[in-house]
Amino acid sequence: MVGMVLFLASTMQGQISVSINIPAPPRWGPPVPAAVNFYFLPDVDAYYDIRSHMFIYYSGSAWVHRASLPPRYKDYDLYRGHKVIMNDYHGSTPYKNYKEHKMKYSNNYHGEEQKSHGEKQGKGESHSDKGNKGGDKGHGNGKHK
Repeated sequence: MVGMVLFLASTMQGQISVSINIPAPPRWGPPVPAAVNFYFLPDVDAYYDIRSHMFIYYSGSAWVHRASLPPRYKDYDLYRGHKVIMNDYHGSTPYKNYKEHKMKYSNNYHGEEQKSHGEKQGKGESHSDKGNKGGDKGHGNGKHK
């Protein structure tokens, strides 16, 4: 009887599995702590949402979410451009602090040297997370022409 109780108890032991989905940064982005959701890209006045894989930039009269940067940045090299890891922001609209970010991280800001999360795969990753057909011109600090 005792053996039967122990057997039943061992088979009834539940296994708890916890799965946490932490999105990985793009290959061109530096590694970030789990709580970080955004990069600020001062060279192109844009944010990158790590969770949705979308760029956020001002277009016309509103901030828009797009899979790639606007066409004027088709030659921008995301691997070489500086990314500011938004450690101190925990909301969903980082552009609400754009003026502050723009002043603090002007186009001349380069901060500490950054290493990308992954390696460049060739010509197709200059201005979007998934790549573009325009090719990569590799302009030093990431700035466009």
